[in-house]
Amino acid sequence: MIHQRISWVQILCATLFLNPIFAEWNTRDYIRREHSLTKPYQGSGMSLPYWDFLGSTIVTSNYVRLTPDLQSKAGALWNTVPCNTRNWELQVQFKVHGRGKELFGDGFAIWYVKERMESGPVFGSKDYFNGLAIILDTYSNHNGAHNHQHPYISAMVNNGTLHYDHDRDGTHTQLSGCEAKFRNFNHDSHISIVYRDDTLIVSTDLEGKNAWKECLKVENVLLPTGYYFGASATTGDLSDNHDIISIKMFELDLLESQKKDEDRSHIIPSAASFEAPRERIEDAKPAMSGIKTFLWMMFVAIVIIVLVVLGIMWYQKRQEQSRKRLY
Repeated sequence: MIHQRISWVQILCATLFLNPIFAEWNTRDYIRREHSLTKPYQGSGMSLPYWDFLGSTIVTSNYVRLTPDLQSKAGALWNTVPCNTRNWELQVQFKVHGRGKELFGDGFAIWYVKERMESGPVFGSKDYFNGLAIILDTYSNHNGAHNHQHPYISAMVNNGTLHYDHDRDGTHTQLSGCEAKFRNFNHDSHISIVYRDDTLIVSTDLEGKNAWKECLKVENVLLPTGYYFGASATTGDLSDNHDIISIKMFELDLLESQKKDEDRSHIIPSAASFEAPRERIEDAKPAMSGIKTFLWMMFVAIVIIVLVVLGIMWYQKRQEQSRKRLY
């Protein structure tokens, strides 16, 4: 039995050594329980330790559902403890699924912001927010040209003065983004948000391979401490189930050159690569299709014919009245 136990340990060590990606994906130090949510969810009734929720959110034994696959729903899940960690990683296990095959929406967002528990139009949370939003958008509004398909993941940093433009799917204010088909998988999806040394890195594991694939990387991003983690989702005319399975927050090491006692609580959220919102130009009205043009021309022709017939009838009646007066 001793030899068998040693052999299993050797196999495990060899596996981790030969497959560093697997080890890196699974191994993180300094998990912060007060910012994490894992199964089994411990709480009584509809309460969760360290977490609040609002709107249509429900808690089950397997997931926290922000919205059901129904129209006009919005829900959110918010951490009750502010994050005072300088460098951190947030890993979110989630699932977005529904009955829609071609049309579905709208998506959800992961937040690190100053304002918590405030409903609003940005995927169920507040517009003009302060902090960071990672937006997982499943529906393209098709108002303006896009260089990408949906679903789409993007990052936005806001200092409280910027408006998230749904008609442009946030393209005027995003830092960066990537296409990510994370909907209607049989397995769960994962996203990693790393904020370390003023660099934001967002990665995904959508294929269940236990390996991160980088989605975006933005340097010189300034975020203060003392903000709150959260997740929110919304549906409109289109809908989906938006489920959060787990949230894990890890505290990362600081660089030796940085001071651990640095006060970052008063930093204004910003990014060096941020572009000011461009002027919002309304889209040109699309030209009518051939069928619409034909129907419109037919309607105009019928109106003209009716007017001509009425004119002729009026003229004939007038002529007849003139003849009667002569007799």
